[in-house]
Amino acid sequence: MVASDLPLGIMMLLQISIGTSANIFLFLFYTRAVFASHKSSSSDVILAHLVLANTVILLASGIPETVSAWGPSNFLNDVGCKILIYLYRVARGLAICTTCLLSVFQAVTVSPGTSRWAGVKAKLNRGILPSCVLSWVLNMFIDFSTLLYMTGPQNSSRVRIILDLKYCSTVSVGAGITLLNAIGHSLWDLFFVGSMSVASGYMVFVLHRHHRRVRHLHGTGRSPGALPEVRAAKRVVTLVILYVLLYGRQTITLGVMINTKEKSPLLVNVHMVLSFTFSAVSPFLMIHSDRRIRRFWKRESPDSDTNPS
Repeated sequence: MVASDLPLGIMMLLQISIGTSANIFLFLFYTRAVFASHKSSSSDVILAHLVLANTVILLASGIPETVSAWGPSNFLNDVGCKILIYLYRVARGLAICTTCLLSVFQAVTVSPGTSRWAGVKAKLNRGILPSCVLSWVLNMFIDFSTLLYMTGPQNSSRVRIILDLKYCSTVSVGAGITLLNAIGHSLWDLFFVGSMSVASGYMVFVLHRHHRRVRHLHGTGRSPGALPEVRAAKRVVTLVILYVLLYGRQTITLGVMINTKEKSPLLVNVHMVLSFTFSAVSPFLMIHSDRRIRRFWKRESPDSDTNPS
């Protein structure tokens, strides 16, 4: 192991282990809530789907990145690279789609009942599960090219390596195909990023207007930041801003890496560490904002089971 890879290995190991543990806990929590229908909300299916995508991202790409940082880089063959990177990219697409679906769901939920969204709101719950299934089908189809162009580590000069991940490489057989794939994936991602931004902005507007109307009903002694609608607005804005910023950073960095002949090891390491940030950080935002989880911890806490003598 190279000494310069030690900080990368430590950061990757901590990020993957902590993030995966948090996502698995949330997946079990929301899945349990979904089957306990008298306690679940309609967003539980979306949240369970999001943390599942986060878990696949962390495992499919985080584990080989960590192994590569701590040990040899040629531990995967062509088949292993194709499967792992394909799973990562499908899961990444699912995370985008699901975050967008969550924003749209919340925007429709908080919209006024007398608005044009009234009919959509009545049918909203029935469309959640089909939307999740459709996102799997679409992303598996869109990222199918990964199975064609992803290989194991390449040292040959006969192929053009457009992305080298130490343990895997993406090779190009033509500039036209590479450009077409890049444009298609960028437009796909931008559509969902734009949609989640618009939906979140609309929800913030509706909640702010509602807050101004009912502010006098909550009393002057209560902080406006403690109101439920304000907390919901902050939660959505934080989640979407985090994703948009990380998506923009990843797009810019990846573009620089693809168009640079000499790959900077520091740039590649930073790119890989930050590519997991949303999947590792977002579950803690969910845990912090969901009161049911806090009640669950209090109920399961050993202190709550002790009886005074």
